[in-house]
Amino acid sequence: MDRRLALVTGASAGIGAAFARALAARGHDLVLTARRAERLEALAVELRHRHGVEVLILAADLADPETPAALETALAAQGRSVDIQVNNAGYGLPGGFGDNAWNDQAAMLQVMLTAPCDLAHRFLPGMRARGYGRIINVASVAGLTPGGVGLYGAVKSFLIGFSQSLHQECADSGVHVSALCPGLTWSEFHDVNGMREPLNKATPAWLWMDAETVVAAGLAAADAHRPVCVPGAVNKALAGLAWLLPDPWVMAITAAQGWRFRKP
Repeated sequence: MDRRLALVTGASAGIGAAFARALAARGHDLVLTARRAERLEALAVELRHRHGVEVLILAADLADPETPAALETALAAQGRSVDIQVNNAGYGLPGGFGDNAWNDQAAMLQVMLTAPCDLAHRFLPGMRARGYGRIINVASVAGLTPGGVGLYGAVKSFLIGFSQSLHQECADSGVHVSALCPGLTWSEFHDVNGMREPLNKATPAWLWMDAETVVAAGLAAADAHRPVCVPGAVNKALAGLAWLLPDPWVMAITAAQGWRFRKP
């Protein structure tokens, strides 16, 4: 195959589906993975028809530690190599660290922290050997501020640091690594964790961005070899403010906001 292959995790909806559509529009073949096979198949039919690209569906749960190896094996059986990797799969747990069972939090860490590193470790050598690669880790502005609620912000902070480290390690190799740090984005993310209604009540519409705009910014940053991308003027301002203010001030602000969304 002459077309480059892009792997998108969490591709069944939201930012992941928007990445799949944007990459297909660029002429890339795709391998899409998520738990909901029917959603993936519907998206695959759309992309094959609209853009004439090959789309491989691998329904899998990244909470299973064996999934990255299974993905690698499935692609090897197809004779394909990953050129573009978008680590998008993720979710948030309602409430704080003490409000959720450890098994649920361990599964979240597997999906959002371990799996992206595992997949990058598997596919990065091939990218470097071919002199071309893109790795986009979908993080969050929550990872740029201290404090927050539960493990979510801490995991996103790790992804940002990991992206920066890998960016430096891959300098001059043709592999570009970026952390995409969106703020509030219209998707199913907040429906899944039950936070849609309180967030809609607590936040004005101008704080939100659509997934397509977020994805366009992320792809542009990866192409330009920028290690961190914060899309949108409002999010850039919030991130800049968090950088300028002393950590105790920022922690007080995030604590005041976070407690509004704790479990009763």
